[in-house]
Amino acid sequence: MSPWAVNAPADQYACIGANSHKNFIPYTEQNTDFIVYLVAIFGRFFYDRNIMAIINDLSMMPRIALVSTHGYVAAQPPLGAADTGGQVVYVLELAKKLAQLGHLVDIYTRRFEDQPEIDIVDDHVRVVRIPCGGPDFIPKEYLHRHLTEWSEKALRFIGRENLTYQFVNSHYWDAGVAGQRLSEALSVPHIHTPHSLGIWKKRQMETDYPDRKERFEKEFNFKERIQHELIIYRSCQLVVATTPIQLDMLMADYGLKGNRVHMIPPGYDDNRFFPVSSASREMIRHRLGFEGQVVLALGRLATNKGYDLLVDAFSVLASRVPDARLRLALGGENLDQQEAAILRQLHEQVEQLGLKDRVDFTGFVADEDLPDYYRAADLFALSSRYEPFGMTAIEAMASGTPTVITIHGGLFRAVSYGRHALYGDPFDKEDFGITMMKPFKHPRLNDRLSRMGAHKARSLFTWTGIAQQLIALVEGRPSQLALDDGEWSEPWNDGD
Repeated sequence: MSPWAVNAPADQYACIGANSHKNFIPYTEQNTDFIVYLVAIFGRFFYDRNIMAIINDLSMMPRIALVSTHGYVAAQPPLGAADTGGQVVYVLELAKKLAQLGHLVDIYTRRFEDQPEIDIVDDHVRVVRIPCGGPDFIPKEYLHRHLTEWSEKALRFIGRENLTYQFVNSHYWDAGVAGQRLSEALSVPHIHTPHSLGIWKKRQMETDYPDRKERFEKEFNFKERIQHELIIYRSCQLVVATTPIQLDMLMADYGLKGNRVHMIPPGYDDNRFFPVSSASREMIRHRLGFEGQVVLALGRLATNKGYDLLVDAFSVLASRVPDARLRLALGGENLDQQEAAILRQLHEQVEQLGLKDRVDFTGFVADEDLPDYYRAADLFALSSRYEPFGMTAIEAMASGTPTVITIHGGLFRAVSYGRHALYGDPFDKEDFGITMMKPFKHPRLNDRLSRMGAHKARSLFTWTGIAQQLIALVEGRPSQLALDDGEWSEPWNDGD
């Protein structure tokens, strides 16, 4: 008899009930089914109580809505695919840490192609996909045209599921449009994280390429973006800047008051990205085929990432360091037409500079292999034309890899030059190339960057601390982890 067969005939176990002590049958091999029956009765009772307790506990947990409408948001995202990079990592990791702090988290995004409606990340986090604008991928610059439809369908889903949220946290301006509509309909606070700013990006691109203004407007839709940003920032309850530069610009260029904008830097997963011993690193290098002194760059294939500028700067380094090599791990598993064109141009540039034997095109790197790629490299380079922050650079620093950072972004303000990282101007190939050379020429500098860069990452940029800061901000509590601009530089007290 199955231990779950608790509906046995009443006369089979007649000893149960009144006066059962008179009929009690001692335990023998012949009545083991009776023991099994009792175990089943009590086991099922406690099992059901435990299940109900779990359900009740879940229903009591506060629920948060994160909104990130563009790109391929998934439990296992195809990083490097169109519009699918650091922001997707940011949202997923933030959601996981918010869950660990005792929240249920729904990540709302757009449903397209053949994606399922629900994607389970873990017991407390799921991705909820809401369709709009047809079945095809839509670039983030033009997704806002379909977000009225998206918001209406999202609200229907929320009503059907009878969901209530503590607050809405939207990411990037397209999601800000949708997040504000959800916030107003649900009567909950809206916290917006821009990740990048239209005014800043427009200014950077037009300064670097003044003859391409019309092309940039058509491609990036700056006018409409900035108009929406102004509305979002003035309508939501709080704006979260990720760098001091963003904080300054939100107040100076967008007119926000200091009490409505706060800075919380991005983070990384310290359970994945950390330094390893020299012996382990050599094994990793051998397995991945790293030879010579390797400069690594990885990320999405996009013009703003400045890989062409890095190739130019590497030509300066290559002329001075004979065994220097550049490894470019670029793009996703499947490249679109624009990405393929960028990659083709990079190959042509390498050929023209006579660097074909010094530059390796690795292609897509699976997420599980990223930590070892960082560890295997001798130097990581972030050469972006404009970069709101630079998640890959933080991950490289956390992995113990000396890092050179573009000055056209937020991260270089977060580090002390020569202590945590180096920085340079990728538009000046001599500057960036010579800067990359310094750790190769100076072992003491190399060791300090490796050690103190990892320490800096651990002290400021873990996801747990960032999730704690966000909750403290929403609840109006002071956070010891929150940063102000004066705390980004530290005294030289590492003993080196």
